[in-house]
Amino acid sequence: MLVYPSSIDLSSRTLRYLSVRLHARRREIGTRWRRLPAGRQALLALAHLRCGDTYAQLAAGFRIGIATVYRYIREAIDVLAALAPTLTEAMKTIRTKAFVILDGTLLPIDRIAADTPYYSGKHKRHGMNVQVLTDPFGRLLWASPALPGSVHDLTAARTHGIIDALAAAGLKCWADKAYQGAGYPVRVPFRGRRLKRWKRRHNSSHAKIRCLVEQAMAVLKGWRLLRKLRCSTNRIPAIVQAVLVLHRASA
Repeated sequence: MLVYPSSIDLSSRTLRYLSVRLHARRREIGTRWRRLPAGRQALLALAHLRCGDTYAQLAAGFRIGIATVYRYIREAIDVLAALAPTLTEAMKTIRTKAFVILDGTLLPIDRIAADTPYYSGKHKRHGMNVQVLTDPFGRLLWASPALPGSVHDLTAARTHGIIDALAAAGLKCWADKAYQGAGYPVRVPFRGRRLKRWKRRHNSSHAKIRCLVEQAMAVLKGWRLLRKLRCSTNRIPAIVQAVLVLHRASA
């Protein structure tokens, strides 16, 4: 396989952050020797998460075996996922905001038609449902663990306890029509085609606020691995949490 130099559009601070965590992990388990030092392992994991490079490509680029690449990436993801804040922990920051924006996104996966639980009727494809909370400027505050794509956004929000957490904090929340019926504190647009003029104005104002959540979605999809996940669905929740931790570290 031909090998050529490439680049990752991340800051050196992100690399140092992951390197420190991996070095601490090695000390914790008493590792004596590895094919790659912690810094190179961190670079390997970032290349996989950010650029979506395959195990074979990374094995050739770092001159190690494919099985070693798999172990190194899995370890890095698990270390990061363990640092991800829970919704309760994230609420400490979220409570300081004037309001938040809630939305869901589907992370595509390579599953066949028989895998019904992962098929989203809304998007007409297989994937994993992730709920996102942003501040009023569209900056990512928290991302939920992934659920099968067939789970409705409102059901996912309730499953993760998002609605109850926002209500307990007394926070206002803007969301789209998928969250109709969530009740207080989620504000959704009016449904229907022949709406009164004041309802149409309300929907227009609502859309201008809620559209900022697309910035957070762009942040998630900036990690190219999330654009087409080919791993076990059991690993996807950890990957999402690892990406969230890296985003917070680089922000």
